[in-house]
Amino acid sequence: MRKKIALLLASLTLTMTFAGCGKKEEAAQGVTETSIKVGNSIATSGAFAPVGVPFKAGIEAYFKMVNEGGGVKGRKIEYVHQDDEFNPEKGKAILDKLVNDEKVFAIVGHFGTPVVGATLDDLKEIGIPSVYFATGTGILYNENATKGEGDNIFPVQPVYPMEGRIMAAWAKGEFKADKIGVIYTNDDAGKDLVKGVETEAKNMGGVEVISEQVAPGAEDVSAAVTKIKNSDVDAIIIAGIQGTFPQIAKELAKQGNTKPAITTYVNGDKTMVEAIKSDVADKFEIYSNCWVDVTTPAMAEFQKWVKQASTEDFSANAYAMTGWIAADFFVKGLEKVDGEITWENYIKAMEKEPIKNPFGGNIDFADGKRLGTQEMSLVKMDIKSAIGWSPYIGFKSINDILGK
Repeated sequence: MRKKIALLLASLTLTMTFAGCGKKEEAAQGVTETSIKVGNSIATSGAFAPVGVPFKAGIEAYFKMVNEGGGVKGRKIEYVHQDDEFNPEKGKAILDKLVNDEKVFAIVGHFGTPVVGATLDDLKEIGIPSVYFATGTGILYNENATKGEGDNIFPVQPVYPMEGRIMAAWAKGEFKADKIGVIYTNDDAGKDLVKGVETEAKNMGGVEVISEQVAPGAEDVSAAVTKIKNSDVDAIIIAGIQGTFPQIAKELAKQGNTKPAITTYVNGDKTMVEAIKSDVADKFEIYSNCWVDVTTPAMAEFQKWVKQASTEDFSANAYAMTGWIAADFFVKGLEKVDGEITWENYIKAMEKEPIKNPFGGNIDFADGKRLGTQEMSLVKMDIKSAIGWSPYIGFKSINDILGK
C-alpha cells in the first residue's frame, strides 16, 4: 500500500486556496464539477459470487436511480468495481489501485470479512470515507472513533457486538430476564456476540449472564445445553450462525427447554426454520433479530431500479437489497455536506443527524459512534408462515426496548 501517497492525497482535501481576502476549500480527489467517483472490490466470481453479484447490482441500481434523477449536488455518481475473489491479498492490492490510481472519493460497500480484516487499518490511515461493510465482524465496532482512528469508517450492516447488546436488551426488556443463558460458538461471530451480551448486561445492571461455548459446526452440543438448562436462566441467546444454530435449537428441544430463545438476524431465514421445525415445533419459542423490512415503501423503488440495472432478476434478493442500502447511506451523507465536497466535510455530514435505513431503523454516527445498525425488529419463528417467521415487534433501539 502506497500509504505516503495516500496520506498526501488525504491532506490535499484540507488545503486552502486563497483569492483576495477570502479562502476556499478544494474538493477532494474523485470530485469534479460534474461527477463523484466511488469504488469498491467485491467477490463477483468464485464461491462468493452468489452474494457479491447481487450486492453489486443493488449498488448499481441505486446509483442509476440517482444519476437519472439528476445526480447529487449537480454531479453524477461514477462507480468503479473490481473483483477481489474474496481474497484478502487481492482486496488489499485493489484498494491501493482504487485510492491511488482511480483516485476514488470514497469506498462504498466494502465486502467480506477476510478483505475487511486485511484492509481496515489501511482505510483508517488513509482517511478515505468508507461507507457500509458487508460483514458483521467485531473489528468495525467503535464507540468513540476519532480523527485518524476510524472516524472515516461507517458500518451500516449489523456488527456482532452491537447485535449482542440488542439481544441482551430484548431478553431483559421483552422477556423480563434477570439471568440470561448464552450458548455461543468459539469463533469470531460467537465471541463478538457474547461480548456484546455481556457489555449490555453490565450497562443494564442486575442482569447475570451464564455462557457456554461450543465448537463451530459441532454435531454434539448436549453438554453446553445441559449446563445452560440446569442454570435456570430466564431466556436463552443462541450466539452462533447457520452452521451451528440448528444443532443448538434441536438439542434445546430434546432436553425439554421451555424458555424463550433469541438468535442473530443471520439465522432469521426460512432455511433455518426448515432445518429445525420438525424437532422444535411448538416446544419453545424462538425469536430472531431483523434489520431489513421488505414491507417498506422503498421496496417498490428498489425492485423497479434493480430490474433495470441487471439482466438477472434480483428483485427479491436480500443481498441486492443490502447493496441498495450501502449506496443509499453514501448518498444521504453526500446530500448533507456543507461547502466543498471534501473527506472532512463528508465525515461531518455523516455525523450531523441519524440516517434512516430505507428498509427500517436509524443509525446515529454522532460523537464517534461506529456501531453498525442500532435499531432492530424482532420476528418470531412461525412454521405456518410461508417464510418461516412472523413479525413480533417493530424497530427499536436499546433505550426503546428498555423503556428509557
